[in-house]
Amino acid sequence: MLEETVLESVQPARKQQQRSILTQQKLIDAAIEAFSENGFKGTSTRDIAERAGMHHPLITYHFKNKDQLWRAAADHIFGAFTKALTLAVEEHRDMCPKSRMSALIRVYVEYAKNQPALHKIMIQEASYPNERLDWLIETHLKPVFDVTFGMLKKLQELGVAPSGNPALLFSMIRLSSGGLLALGNELKGSSGIDIDDADTLEEISDMIILLFLPGDMPADWKPRTVT
Repeated sequence: MLEETVLESVQPARKQQQRSILTQQKLIDAAIEAFSENGFKGTSTRDIAERAGMHHPLITYHFKNKDQLWRAAADHIFGAFTKALTLAVEEHRDMCPKSRMSALIRVYVEYAKNQPALHKIMIQEASYPNERLDWLIETHLKPVFDVTFGMLKKLQELGVAPSGNPALLFSMIRLSSGGLLALGNELKGSSGIDIDDADTLEEISDMIILLFLPGDMPADWKPRTVT
């Protein structure tokens, strides 16, 4: 009897928790769509609730206010983004620096294609100084980007990547990846470029690698051994 009573009390709680998680995810998905289209200032919580097909008070119940919902949406997009880049670096750690950076670029292009809101939200927030942009940089971007700057600097020293500020070089790679894919509708209409085509996506990665990593690895390069 005791076990049955415990199960009866636990199951409804689990169902409620599952419903809460589902509601939050629907609101986050709707928020990503709205913020990427209209920016923070141009988006209302009522618009987000309507997109999610939910009552407006649920936003304040789960996220308190628009700012907290924006951060939850940004965590969802940029958290997965930085995780994908970090994983790419770790998985290719034993490869030569050029192969490792090439793999990183391919992951970047793939993620930007699958989540176009990544750069759309970035462009929206970067258009003027604000606390959300500062938070985004410190929380999600700077830790991964600092590592990438070091990788590019090493490639410059090896003669693989063009000389210059490695942070600027990486920014150019980023814009060639995500910025290009964020313009998918315009590219298809103006140039007949279909970014939904797998071959086109691969060609984009190949061309970015060719442009920004034009040099060959030194013939005598060997991985550094740890003693």
